[in-house]
Amino acid sequence: MKEKYKILFVCLGNICRSPAAEGILKDQLQKAGLAENVEVDSAGTYGGHAGDLPDSRMRAHAARRGYKLTHRSKQIKYDDFEKFDLILGMDDSNIRNLQQLAPDPESLAKIRRTTDFCQKLPYDHIPDPYYSGSDGFELVLDILEDACSGLIEELKSK
Repeated sequence: MKEKYKILFVCLGNICRSPAAEGILKDQLQKAGLAENVEVDSAGTYGGHAGDLPDSRMRAHAARRGYKLTHRSKQIKYDDFEKFDLILGMDDSNIRNLQQLAPDPESLAKIRRTTDFCQKLPYDHIPDPYYSGSDGFELVLDILEDACSGLIEELKSK
């Protein structure tokens, strides 16, 4: 990797899935010795939680795995399509919203599913745990850890 590669994770409110993905990938990048080469951020397609910390349940479940989620929620902006090299949506709704927001074909090409990088778990989306119990948050973390590991492998080849 020659220049800093920039990745943006996107979910609906930027309080559960995308900040967890950001925290997990940052941790894995650090462990892989790639943290200086990759910038990671997250955003939501909905701005109603702007400025909020991630959901307390997600923070608690992530902390049990050693992740500290300190990101403050924000809504995706048009500038993000220019700034980031890869924009990863969590589910079909996020992908559709991102595609509608993309200002040009180059921006559309940057949009992918987070689960495209899963290596072990057979999921095509990351379910929103907001209305679920502990199992839902744990499942999201399992899928994100798998996807981020696969993403690290792809980044190593750049």
